[in-house]
Amino acid sequence: DGNICEKSDPHVRTDQSAERGNWANKREYMLSMVGYAVGLGNVWRFPYLTYKNGGGAFLIPYIVMLAVAGLPLFFMECSLGQFSSQGPITVWKAVPILQGVGVTMVLVSTLVAIYYNVIVAYSIYYLFASFQSPLPWSDCFSWSDDKCGITPQVVCNLTSGNESFGMVNMTWITDNNETCPESNIISVPVQSPSEQYWDLVALQRSEGMEQTGEVVWSLALCLLLGWILIGASLFKGIKSSGKVVYFTATFPYVVLLILLIRGVTLEGSREGIEYYIGTQSNLTKLVEAEVWKDAATQIFYSLSIAWGGVMTLASYNKFQNNCYKDSIIVCVTNCGTSIFAGFAIFSILGHMAHVYGKPVSEVAQAGFGLAFIAYPDALAKLPVSPLWSILFFFMLLTLGLDSQFASIEVITTSLQDCFPKIFKSKGSQLTVLTCTILFLLGLPCVTRSGIYWVTLMDHFCGGWVLLVAAILELIGLCYIYGGNRFVKDIEMMIGIKTSWFWLWWRSCWFFISPCVLIIILVWSLLTFSAPTYGSVVYPQWGVSVGWCMTAFCLIWIPIFAIWKVVKAEGSLWQRVKTATSSTEDWGPYLECNRGERYQKQHCYWRKSSLTSPDTDMCVITNIHSIKL
Repeated sequence: DGNICEKSDPHVRTDQSAERGNWANKREYMLSMVGYAVGLGNVWRFPYLTYKNGGGAFLIPYIVMLAVAGLPLFFMECSLGQFSSQGPITVWKAVPILQGVGVTMVLVSTLVAIYYNVIVAYSIYYLFASFQSPLPWSDCFSWSDDKCGITPQVVCNLTSGNESFGMVNMTWITDNNETCPESNIISVPVQSPSEQYWDLVALQRSEGMEQTGEVVWSLALCLLLGWILIGASLFKGIKSSGKVVYFTATFPYVVLLILLIRGVTLEGSREGIEYYIGTQSNLTKLVEAEVWKDAATQIFYSLSIAWGGVMTLASYNKFQNNCYKDSIIVCVTNCGTSIFAGFAIFSILGHMAHVYGKPVSEVAQAGFGLAFIAYPDALAKLPVSPLWSILFFFMLLTLGLDSQFASIEVITTSLQDCFPKIFKSKGSQLTVLTCTILFLLGLPCVTRSGIYWVTLMDHFCGGWVLLVAAILELIGLCYIYGGNRFVKDIEMMIGIKTSWFWLWWRSCWFFISPCVLIIILVWSLLTFSAPTYGSVVYPQWGVSVGWCMTAFCLIWIPIFAIWKVVKAEGSLWQRVKTATSSTEDWGPYLECNRGERYQKQHCYWRKSSLTSPDTDMCVITNIHSIKL
């Protein structure tokens, strides 16, 4: 049947599933998982949140939330994917009524892949722009307007004899031996060269979402290049992407280390690190509920829980792989990377603050502001600035690419698992088709109003939808499928563990993690504020589009639940019971891994009409093979 269990015979293929495929080795899986979990948010969001929420004190709620929400859910998804060797949709054969949760995960990954690759395109654009000396955003060159400046303009408000007012700069006052009363001195704010380069050159940003404008072709070509890189890396599925991650998952650590070493040697770096995690830490922040919410949210999104990617990558593991150990390593590596990146970021921002004579708080930003305005501005102040800029944006590119690998795998794996007759033998064509369609769907995000669409999708697609999916995932596996049954499934893979070992995981899965996620979800809805980009407020129709994207992702959960109940037979109670019971083909993918528990489940006795009427026949079945 094409499915092979590993044996000691060297002539037997080592793939446990020749039809579906497995990782070539453990390293490729671990690097792929780390690359997926460690993304742009580790570099441009976590350091800012730490600084904002009390510095080093923020690590306390961060580690607590890792223990009660991050690790339990990550371990659960790893185990579920590895046990069944199925993607996020077909894995819900365990609880058919919740198959819509898998569809929601795939749709979220699809929408996120569209705009996430636009951010990759921004990184590619800046990477190419960095091959210039001086860097194009290091000063106000010909592309800038009169609002561009490195330091604020100081002018004097003078009143002439006819009571008319005039603004003159302080140089004119000095040259003409005039004096300006202190009350008349006005500081006119200016935009930094890096900010204007981002708005006027890179984005060519329009005034608002309603002013779409034309496609910015330089960004469109960078977007195309990004999809070509992803398509080429995934052309042979995990067999090719597993080789690429040797570079894309490790290179960011090399760059972060180089940037940290360079950063701590700069004047003012100490002040930056002090603001980040040093003596400026404020333990009183721990009594603020907002700090705990930020910690839980960052852990949840940073580990990419409920996106479907963790299940997908784990589904290509060999059945006896120790997914528990893997989950610990990936989660700790992810959090350690976030903390480490903060030192590299804030050491250089501290130097930037020193150069400008400003406090670090005035130069620290998050998201696009950090990655494409503040940090490039800081790098432009360094000697040999093009080198540091190339390294930084190449790092952002690799961080984005390996996160994208898993998102595309979620889509292609789900399609192959759901429609094996159509797509199973056409993996390469499916990958190319997926990348082509997502490239076309991403073109509105590289128009002059594209940044507003990217921000809108980020605000609505990666928020409440994932929280709802994760809560239903916990409820489905713990209360419908059965938490104790799930524990026995895991023990089939990693071996029997003591009740003390499972005490913590059961506590989290049954009670602590659902409560934490429900609190975050309710709080997020109660404190909802419409998205903005800088000072630009979104029109009402734009916010409505965002809610429509959220609804489009979530609507499949009730649709599939109703469909499963309607499709079942019997009374309403029997239909519901059928829809909440595992399907006959649920269990380990390969026959030899099913064990006594699942072989009994698939064994039924019937009288053979071909031989003696008293002869019994046991038929052990799954969707891939029938063995008598």
